[in-house]
Amino acid sequence: MHSGPMDRAHEILRDIFGFPGFRPGQEGIVAKILNGQPTLCVMPTGAGKSLCYQVPALLLDGPSIVVSPLTALMDDQVAGLRANGVEAAAIHSGRSRDDNVADWRRFEAGEIKLLYLSPERLMTPRMISALQRLDPALFVVDEAHCISKWGAAFRPEYEQLSALREHFPQARLAAFTATADTATREDIARKLFGGGGEIVVHGFDRPNLSLAVMPRDKGVAQMLAFLQDRKDVSGIIYCLSRKSTEETAARLVEAGYRALPYHAGLSPEMRRDHQEIFMAEPAVIMVATIAFGMGIDKPDIRYVLHLDLPASMEAYYQEIGRAGRDGGDAEALMLFGLSDARMRRQFIENDGEDIDHKRREHKRLDALLAYCEATRCRRQVLLSYFGENRDKACGNCDICLDPPKLVDATREAQMLMSAIARTGQRFGTAHIIDIVRGADTEKVRERGHDSLPTFGVGAGRPKPFWQSLVRQCLAGGQLSLDIEGFGALQLTEQGDAVLTGKAQVETREYVARKTGSSPRRQVQVLPEDVDADLLGQLKSVRKELAAAKGVPAYVVFPDATLMEMAAIKPQSLDAMGQVKGVGPKKLSDYGEVFLEILTGDPGRG
Repeated sequence: MHSGPMDRAHEILRDIFGFPGFRPGQEGIVAKILNGQPTLCVMPTGAGKSLCYQVPALLLDGPSIVVSPLTALMDDQVAGLRANGVEAAAIHSGRSRDDNVADWRRFEAGEIKLLYLSPERLMTPRMISALQRLDPALFVVDEAHCISKWGAAFRPEYEQLSALREHFPQARLAAFTATADTATREDIARKLFGGGGEIVVHGFDRPNLSLAVMPRDKGVAQMLAFLQDRKDVSGIIYCLSRKSTEETAARLVEAGYRALPYHAGLSPEMRRDHQEIFMAEPAVIMVATIAFGMGIDKPDIRYVLHLDLPASMEAYYQEIGRAGRDGGDAEALMLFGLSDARMRRQFIENDGEDIDHKRREHKRLDALLAYCEATRCRRQVLLSYFGENRDKACGNCDICLDPPKLVDATREAQMLMSAIARTGQRFGTAHIIDIVRGADTEKVRERGHDSLPTFGVGAGRPKPFWQSLVRQCLAGGQLSLDIEGFGALQLTEQGDAVLTGKAQVETREYVARKTGSSPRRQVQVLPEDVDADLLGQLKSVRKELAAAKGVPAYVVFPDATLMEMAAIKPQSLDAMGQVKGVGPKKLSDYGEVFLEILTGDPGRG
């Protein structure tokens, strides 16, 4: 690779996007794309993946096409590029036919360098032949995990993209995703590149993110206790259903928080409206289903709280990755209960006919449950799932900050397993615990289970102790859940070995936890050199400018840029041009307006 193209890449980065240099890892990816090397980049959310393909697209002769799954995502990317003076467009069903046709004409004429399309629109015979006449230089597949059946978010229309290399053998091909385990990565590369190509994996670790998991006891009380001293920061709370999203948001509003619901059942206008408020204003809580997330680029989200178990380790990693993108301290807390696991298993069982797919999804869920019940550094468990091993414990997760004491629970596990075996492995957790604790219930009496030798042998231990033991035995592989049998507990081979005294069970010592307590670092809200009042004024001007242009606030300037302005307080346009993220186009569009605030001189300009 000559230095020429990379020198020009640096110029584009500086002169158009306003950044003095690439972030770690970006430069190598840009070089690979310019070199014509088919490349799959797995980069954590917030690591700046868009620049990795936008810079080459502006350098290459010929147009570039970006494939993206969501219209909102396309529109935001296009708005961001246009704000930097780059001609880009998105053609999709959410825009009028006239606008789509006009943009296509400009693209054909070479006036637009970057075109965003959905996979469905791109892979029609008509679009393929129209593009073949234009000889595109680069195709970029964003959110590439959608192409893989191994992935957690497979979309059938993405699979057609595997024909791109045949239709456009001369074009460069790059793919990006924030989450993919090894099997998914290899599947993406096989489908898109036909087995060739390079896979670049960028460190999955986000050291500023503090990780914690707690058994869900009284979910609402735990949530309110967690939020108690986080009133002045923004966060996301994930719920499993639309109903619980609405109820949780209402409960928070009642408790004095600014909370907004977000789920697929709301109108597109209301979703957009809620997203705008969350992006632009301080101390807003977004209570959401997983419908909320792709392309969310708010850097100062200080926490992500899961009220329910996420779908998989990939989903969990992607969802917590929305916190702390500015590099400041942020927290991820997950509450989970056994009912979550059962519900997730049922979702998997009801998801189509593909047996292999179901088996993989169950294994994925096993990995997540093992993470929840981990007894060693949580970050080590999370990173090892993505194939990244670290020797040292992180010092920034609940297990490092408050290590659990491990105890021998073989005797109690045998009581549990004996009750499961003696009742024919046909009953769920609640009933088995009732037997062990000697509960006088109708179901126990009706089935004569009160005459079993194991009836009441564990009466000395509270119900949460037994629930925790069941969870840990499920995570440890001694028990399994029979999904088709409505979540009945069953013994595995390891469980049989425990019951017959050939193996032991070690678990974390049971301690009755105080509601909502979780070891934590103090959240650092703003760097010391940032003037909070000044930042507030800059944000309110940004909000007005964004509203006038009908774009998300971060398209005007991201928070990181405003924070740097509030810290260094530039007093001239030249000095303003040195701030990261202020390119020439933004300087001429917005420089004077922001300088008025920074210099305290409303008479400027």
